[in-house]
Amino acid sequence: MTASARLLIVGPQGSGKGTQGVRIAESFGIPVVSTGDIFRANIKAGTELGRQVTAILDAGDLVPDELTSEIVRDRLAQDDAAAGFLLDGYPRNTHQVEHLDEFLAGRGESLDAVILLDVPRDESISRLALRATEQGRTDDTPEAIAHRLDIYEHETAPILSVYGPRGIVDTIDGVGSLDEITERIFASLDARGLRVAV
Repeated sequence: MTASARLLIVGPQGSGKGTQGVRIAESFGIPVVSTGDIFRANIKAGTELGRQVTAILDAGDLVPDELTSEIVRDRLAQDDAAAGFLLDGYPRNTHQVEHLDEFLAGRGESLDAVILLDVPRDESISRLALRATEQGRTDDTPEAIAHRLDIYEHETAPILSVYGPRGIVDTIDGVGSLDEITERIFASLDARGLRVAV
């Protein structure tokens, strides 16, 4: 078995981080902790949190940092995340990085690696447009896609300037086949001594 792996996967919409995240987590035997999934599950179950999130999203707002961080802390405190986890969609800005640092430091832990899937903007746009057509997603309009990529560039990309100096960011070429990209990720993690459980 590998030692624990505490990972974060980052990339613009359309970079394939959801798909790659699942592959990595399954190989390491750790849970994917995706804020989007947690929000959707709570909305579907009609929980108090789900109602709060629905009201915020219906107003066209983003879920506040404090609430998002509280949800992630609660999830990371569960038993299945004790030996490691893969974060997807959190932290999405530098405030949330501070919240995560504080939480992990309280447990004597830190992130082992930040996997950045590097995909050119035009590639992200064409992938999202294709997904919209294939899945009939009406929310993936060109305007909406451009807006989401702008948010990523202005809010999420700056977290890399926090993690970069710590020497934990692995920039992975996100263009290629799914398997090629997965192999690149595993090679970079292996170079850090983070080996897949067998």
